[in-house]
Amino acid sequence: MTDLPGKPTAASRTTLSHIMSPNDVNLLGTVHGGVIMKLVDDAAGAVAGRHSGGPAVTASMDEMVFLEPVRVGDLVHVHAQVNWTGRTSMEIGVKVLAERWNESRPASRVATAYLVFTAVDENGKPRPVPPVIPENDRDRGRYQEAQIRRTHRLARRREIQELRDRARERP
Repeated sequence: MTDLPGKPTAASRTTLSHIMSPNDVNLLGTVHGGVIMKLVDDAAGAVAGRHSGGPAVTASMDEMVFLEPVRVGDLVHVHAQVNWTGRTSMEIGVKVLAERWNESRPASRVATAYLVFTAVDENGKPRPVPPVIPENDRDRGRYQEAQIRRTHRLARRREIQELRDRARERP
């Protein structure tokens, strides 16, 4: 791993909020998924930079799930935190909530995502990140789930590479 001292989950947890405008809508009249994805990437990037103590770049979006549409006027809250860390990479979990501007009910979950970021130095080369220290049972569960996603991501990548290698060997 790394010799850097660990940081608790709460040290880099971030929430970004944004009011959705008519500029954000798609042809169906709801907020474009790409707008939500950018907010997710922005929040996750802020968390990754905070946790790693410097620049970090998006390496992959492991999963993005849209649960319900977002509308113009909704106040969107994007909550992000480090779930897991490796030597130079970290998984950031993101939860997106929307408060309907014309309803007096609690915010509802509209999307979730998992992104992998790599910390980079001034030359764009990977650099070590501090380990994350889960602070409670929920954080420990997220850490374990992130390890499962990492195992699956690496296995999928390996299987695809093997398939491509076999295809190149064929006459």
